[in-house]
Amino acid sequence: MDMNVLPALGTFLDPLALAIVGGGVVAGTVLRNASGDLARGVVALGQLPRRRFDVEPLVAQVSALGRIARRHGVIALDRSKIEDPDIAAAVAAIVDGAGAKDVEILLEQRRCARFERHRGGWEVWSGAAELAPAMGMVGTLIGLVGMFAAMKDPQAIGGAMAVALLATLYGALLANLALLPVATRLKRRARHEAQERLRLQPALATLAGIEPGSGTLKEIAA
Repeated sequence: MDMNVLPALGTFLDPLALAIVGGGVVAGTVLRNASGDLARGVVALGQLPRRRFDVEPLVAQVSALGRIARRHGVIALDRSKIEDPDIAAAVAAIVDGAGAKDVEILLEQRRCARFERHRGGWEVWSGAAELAPAMGMVGTLIGLVGMFAAMKDPQAIGGAMAVALLATLYGALLANLALLPVATRLKRRARHEAQERLRLQPALATLAGIEPGSGTLKEIAA
């Protein structure tokens, strides 16, 4: 293939078209989303390079907590160092005397709340993906208006036509190769974590039903 027949890369660069599409997407995203969701959407980008949520270490930790509770009673769990917020909240409730059903309700509420927070993050990007083609069409209309206004100036027609065509191209590429893939990956991660966290509910509900062990107060304090 003769590479000389291909258009130069600079042919596809137009600052005005970029400004219309990029600026329109940013402005529309800011206007349609709450500040909290915007912040979640930006912070969520940091999750993309990381490994997906793995519940196995948390299941193992709950099993270890169960062994402690059977030996010393659930009151001994109050001294355990727990980093996961869901497990920490469930253990605190168990220590305060919550039953298995109460723990299941608590964990389900926290799981749903976390999923909704994640939803706010990925919907920022999916909404931006919807805006990009529309902003590309806006750029096309602006370019067409510029063409009709410059019909008597052949040199100006070329620049206006470039804006009209490249704005549509930018909108399609931005939506389908950047924004939509980000939204899809964040959504998939959120669903995976919500599904995996379901495995914690029966284990922690069982922990809530453990009767105090026969350990002495001295063993518990040890």
